[in-house]
Amino acid sequence: MSGEGLPTLDTDGTGLTVTIVSGLWHHRIADGLLAGAHRVLDASGANVEILQVAGSFELPLVAKAALEAGADAVVALGVIVRGETPHFEFVAAAATDGLTRVALETGKPVGFGVLTVEDEQQGLDRAGFPESKEDVGGRAAEAALATAVVLRKLRGGV
Repeated sequence: MSGEGLPTLDTDGTGLTVTIVSGLWHHRIADGLLAGAHRVLDASGANVEILQVAGSFELPLVAKAALEAGADAVVALGVIVRGETPHFEFVAAAATDGLTRVALETGKPVGFGVLTVEDEQQGLDRAGFPESKEDVGGRAAEAALATAVVLRKLRGGV
């Protein structure tokens, strides 16, 4: 994805608590996603908590628990690399559907930073390193923050 058409978002996280839930599979790529999300959240003024889970399949459960425990938003980060079996499709669908359901059930935003890639290089290209084409972790954090800001306004907050 190019940066063409990238929106300008209100990402003032002052007074918000945002939890990053990050999978540990493909640790080099996952570390890049985490650093990008953390960088954006730190700059926003939000309070940040980081929770790490085994992989992308575990993201929805822990994201829901974090939101129910008081987080205003979650940034879900994971890496799923296609292999030789259908496992890729099962995990990608479970993570995507689960995180969508969590957002709708809790009424709180979940920034989606789960990479589904064909190979490690595609993940590295999206992991937010200086040589990467994209910063998916940072963009997921921006989306979660911006949505939390909109919901705060709708619900009568500042």
